Amino acid sequence: MRLATFNVNSIRRRMPHLRRFLERHEPDLVFLQETKCKDEEFPALEVEGYSYKAIGQHGGRNGVAVVSRGPFELLAEALPGEDEDTHARFVAVRKEGMVAAGIYLPNGNSGGAEGMAYKWRWMDRLRGWASEHLDAFEPLAILGDYNVCPTDHDLAPGALPPTDALVHPESRARWRALTHLGLTDALHALHPKDAPFTYWDYGAAFEQNRGLRIDHALLSAELAERLVTSGVDLAARSEESPSDHAPVWIELAD
Repeated sequence: MRLATFNVNSIRRRMPHLRRFLERHEPDLVFLQETKCKDEEFPALEVEGYSYKAIGQHGGRNGVAVVSRGPFELLAEALPGEDEDTHARFVAVRKEGMVAAGIYLPNGNSGGAEGMAYKWRWMDRLRGWASEHLDAFEPLAILGDYNVCPTDHDLAPGALPPTDALVHPESRARWRALTHLGLTDALHALHPKDAPFTYWDYGAAFEQNRGLRIDHALLSAELAERLVTSGVDLAARSEESPSDHAPVWIELAD
């Protein structure tokens, strides 16, 4: 089984990029972030064998979606724990005995102190949700744009100041609290010394490889044991008018 995550930075602009990614890798399950459209505005996928569920947000901000080859069961369209949170940042499904979630974790750099606090509350809520499923011994995968560089190796030197929410000690502490539940960082596990970046700002950053590793796939022990390979599709970032993120994909043995 092949799983993937792709922050498309507007699905209406990047649908051709997504279609080409699906053709290159033939993933079974793909989670999208920053679709930036309402549910009814999601463009036609038009790729044989794939279906999708889009979760948009009023005003066309944020937005997530799941794209699947074959059937899936929709489990949740929002992360529990904060009823007043109306951001479209979470979707969870069940497919072939596995619970899989796609997330667009808050950036934390906008909105001042409250924006940062919202990011950390969201991470705490995610840890609680993950813990419940792990305690139930369910195979679990959480893929998406985490907006966290776990270590200093996950960003180009000087790419961010130490006060940035993506590298803030509190953000990294919450990342560790999540992974310490027993989740494996799939990309890092197979590339411990040279895990590739997944995001590059527009301009010369991609050509100069001044990037960040903020898109991750975390796996429970049962799925980590099945991990065969993982990678970043740099071809998607090299195309004309690309997203500023590249897709991350992983392959699990049957």
